Amino acid sequence: MASDPKADLHRYLRTAREVLLWKLEGLSEYDARRPLTPTGTNLLGLIKHVATTEQEYFGACLGRKFPETLPWMEAIESGSDPNADMFATADESREDILSLYARVGEFADSVISELPLDAPGVVPWWPEERRYVTLHLLLVHMIAETNRHAGHADILREGLDGLAGLRDGVSNMPEQDWAAYREKLERVAQESSDQA
Repeated sequence: MASDPKADLHRYLRTAREVLLWKLEGLSEYDARRPLTPTGTNLLGLIKHVATTEQEYFGACLGRKFPETLPWMEAIESGSDPNADMFATADESREDILSLYARVGEFADSVISELPLDAPGVVPWWPEERRYVTLHLLLVHMIAETNRHAGHADILREGLDGLAGLRDGVSNMPEQDWAAYREKLERVAQESSDQA
């Protein structure tokens, strides 16, 4: 049985969304929001960012309008806060951000379902030679974007409480003594460093 390319791409996007959301489950409000890298990367901010980008790529870039105005877009576009989509403000609840991501997903899913893979689009902030795109390219781009940030979320979550794995119910992690494994890798790094 041959696969359906559009359905395949759509399934990978949905799976990436689920993975990103799973990394937030069970965390305190503080741990969901706190900056975990020197550049401020945080789990709830990753979801807000992906929601923002997904509604742009499957909305305006394909001649569709997401039915809501995202208040932080003005700060991003004006340059007054180019990272306004990378964190939830104190006034934005976790439920606000998760609900937005669900609405964006529904919106994007409807656009993806309605349009053929070769539907044309324009990404005005991309360089001139690359800005004329298709739904196919935007799907590939958003799968890559969402998985990139799901990878960030995976590492951040592991650093918080040790939760690691592919997605809920599918850990893809072998059963082993991870502390001993980490010590082994540290020894190998030290030995390599000593030999250099």
